[in-house]
Amino acid sequence: MGRFYSYVKRLGILLVTIALITTMEGCIFGPSSQYIEIRTWYDLEAIRNDSSGDYILMNDLNSTTAGYDELASATANDGKGWHPLNGPGLEGDNPPFTGTLNGQGYGILDLFIDLPETGYIGLFSIVGEEGHILNIGVVNADVTSAAYIGALVGVNRGTISYSYSTGSLTGVERVGGLVGQNDGTVSNSYSTGNVISDSGAGGLIAVNTGTVSNTYSTGDVTSDSGAGGLIAANGGTVSKSYSTGSVNGNEYLGGLVGYSDQGTVSGSFWDTETSGQSTSDGGTGKTTTDMKNITTFSDAGWDIITVADLGTRNIAYTWNIVDGDTYPFFSLQS
Repeated sequence: MGRFYSYVKRLGILLVTIALITTMEGCIFGPSSQYIEIRTWYDLEAIRNDSSGDYILMNDLNSTTAGYDELASATANDGKGWHPLNGPGLEGDNPPFTGTLNGQGYGILDLFIDLPETGYIGLFSIVGEEGHILNIGVVNADVTSAAYIGALVGVNRGTISYSYSTGSLTGVERVGGLVGQNDGTVSNSYSTGNVISDSGAGGLIAVNTGTVSNTYSTGDVTSDSGAGGLIAANGGTVSKSYSTGSVNGNEYLGGLVGYSDQGTVSGSFWDTETSGQSTSDGGTGKTTTDMKNITTFSDAGWDIITVADLGTRNIAYTWNIVDGDTYPFFSLQS
């Protein structure tokens, strides 16, 4: 459960390390022995003591894993749940996370946060420019906070890749399914969580001033002002992404993007039928039938191929699709 790239576990840490060395821009890593292993919620909590370390998740963390009741459950911390890592918050003013967390395809399950008067909320509070989070899922999250809220990260200034989130998020402003505000890079990631905010709700990201590519969101989005199936407000660049969730509110609504402030969107789409929105401040609206047609995406330059069924994958391509039957999905998505 919660394994976006389940193949990573089967291949083992060695191949993960090789892949990181050869493919991660700007990052060189040594042998896996240099990583700090995370096996319990206590290990995860300890990241705040070394914000620049390199970490590797060795298994799912869930409600039965040591430390859950004390650190991440609905009864933890006097009913407030998880205290987000690295940033302004209840554990003091820790520096942003500038290390690496490689989830190896494992998930952080059943994360509970109830901090309605606090901002910069997620598994991580703030990821700094040199920080990188990859190959990880935040599954069945239940998050309530004030502002800058994402299941994975409140504010991202670094790099998030090959990651995903599910669950529900509620806040006052800038609430995104995966990331509250993105000033860095988010790629090859998705969210299926439902998002509710008074101002600024995005299925994947609330506010984007950075780069977003090869992403999608399917969760329902509701905001009184500013709601987008993928992004609420875009001042950065978005490419090769899509959304399908319903979008609800009173103003600045868009099937893909609610509002754009000099942002750009290319090769990206939203489902006009499932979203209930015929317009977007960026992207191209398509019917459900067109959204399940490979030519919609291949004509836009996507790295995509047809496969026979959901049990079949062609990992030579970023995206797979069962033509006429499914929306695009990542070839390495379980």
